[in-house]
Amino acid sequence: MENEQLLPFERNRFYVGKLLTSSDFLAEQTYFNNKRRFLNSMMFGRGVVRGLGVYNLDDLSVIVESGMAVDGSGREIVVESAVIRKLSTLEGFESIRGDRAMLMLRYREEPIHPTYSIAKKERSDAEYEMNRVREGWELFLTDRDAQGARPDTEFLSKSTLYADGDYEIEVAIPGNVSCGERVRFSVFVKRLSESPKKLSVDCTIHTPAFTGENGDHELPVKFDDLLPEQGVALRRDFFLDARNEPALESFLLAKAASVRVSVDGESRLPENDLMLKVNVVDIPLYDLIGREVGRVNLETALDAGDTDAVCLAELSLQRSKTDYIVEKIEDRRVYIRTMASEALRREYASYFERAQTAARSEGEVSAAPDFDRTVVREPVYATGLCEIPLGANPRKGEIFCSDEIMHGLGEGNIHVDVGFEYISEDGRSASAERHTIYGDPELFERDNPQVAYATTAVKVYAERGSFIIAAALTKPTNYAVISLRWVAVKLPGGGAGLLPRKTAGLSISALTPTVVMGMRETHYFAVSFKNMEPCTLSYDLTEKNSGEISADGVYTAPSKEGVYEIRISCADMPTISTYAYAVVKKNPFNEGEGEAGA
Repeated sequence: MENEQLLPFERNRFYVGKLLTSSDFLAEQTYFNNKRRFLNSMMFGRGVVRGLGVYNLDDLSVIVESGMAVDGSGREIVVESAVIRKLSTLEGFESIRGDRAMLMLRYREEPIHPTYSIAKKERSDAEYEMNRVREGWELFLTDRDAQGARPDTEFLSKSTLYADGDYEIEVAIPGNVSCGERVRFSVFVKRLSESPKKLSVDCTIHTPAFTGENGDHELPVKFDDLLPEQGVALRRDFFLDARNEPALESFLLAKAASVRVSVDGESRLPENDLMLKVNVVDIPLYDLIGREVGRVNLETALDAGDTDAVCLAELSLQRSKTDYIVEKIEDRRVYIRTMASEALRREYASYFERAQTAARSEGEVSAAPDFDRTVVREPVYATGLCEIPLGANPRKGEIFCSDEIMHGLGEGNIHVDVGFEYISEDGRSASAERHTIYGDPELFERDNPQVAYATTAVKVYAERGSFIIAAALTKPTNYAVISLRWVAVKLPGGGAGLLPRKTAGLSISALTPTVVMGMRETHYFAVSFKNMEPCTLSYDLTEKNSGEISADGVYTAPSKEGVYEIRISCADMPTISTYAYAVVKKNPFNEGEGEAGA
């Protein structure tokens, strides 16, 4: 009964005297099922609605939580309760070639409830028919490499910068870019050969309709000694600023002779010049995005690739000829946003200051800030009111200052403008209206604005995310306060993190510089700060295959003995760093050399 073909829609046409058979009733079910699935596919897409987390049960098995998902054909998949599965029992396990596998969930129908058939046929095996169809699911495994990317659309303009038997270098940029917008230019490097040859690239791409970080029309692309995994595309991103005027039929250009490629020290040149077409259009960004997404045709939108299944997790396996161990589980769920979860989203968002600021800057129109795919849109402007008390008998030329005001846009290069705000009666409508004067209010003196005449200035604290307003009276006034409307705008680039910072006398050190631990055990490397406030830390392993360390400093030892080095540094000041060491042994407790912290 499983039906993967949704189109075209055909429904029953009933008329007096129509003889109904099983095919008519089946057509009735198929019509409504396919309509619902088609809407699911178009409105929500493929992904997880609720739950379906994957966790280690032991070295050989995983547990999948209950939940709901929608597959690529719009069919609902409901896992009604948590399940435990041994990986070796799942379909696809034997065909896994590497040490990484994707755990997938797919829709499955199963006929149930055998019932005696009155209109039995001559064949004895048709004496009973299944009376129900249960909509179920099943888990299976597939290679990570088998997970294809989404079908290409006209959204991206792509071209090959270099290709040979060892490497392929592809570049991509949106085919249409709004005037004045910053856009990402991506370089994808894929190693094709089995031989581990290092790649270096140095070239300059000319960008007539865009400017780079230096304000010129060139984009330098350079990286040294890259060695990605075979068949896995490594992405490097660069950013360009589009010109403020439209530029149709523009290109990004690079002569083949100017593209310097080195593979294991051997110099090579691409066969062809790079000519990547891109248009700068006079269309607002969000209108452009809506247009590009909406122009995707129905065949492409319904194309789910090689499988309709929903990806749940990526499993890292340590395999031998006779056994395997589940080393690590990485969440790969893509969530579908539904209105049923908006109240919970709003409550969860209330714990985050940035999310609240984004909601306020959008005028509380949307139900909640956008947390889809764990991405929060950072606010670029904020506004508010400020009243500066003038005290008794304010004099001309006297200067008054506001308290420190937090604008909510974070650190960085912020521009703040202020205007005089007041309420007066409009003679044309006979109603009270709010007015704001930016600049010198004396220029509107004939309108008799109800403000204190003054000049204003703003002092912005880039690293504190705040500002102070100062006002100097240009005329005597009877008003007790100056009412001001402030508008803060976050400018691109120039963040506080780019400012030079003094590091003399500042240092960090690991509380336990050397730890003795067993294989696959974990330890948290805590750090003390000298002459500085605690800051965000970055943890790195100095050698390959020396275990794993999380972003918050939890180290997991590898499955072999040795001494392994961990570098700990300040994220915003990498020159401030220290080192810690993990001594990994088979039985650390029996040798009396210390304990492993977990």
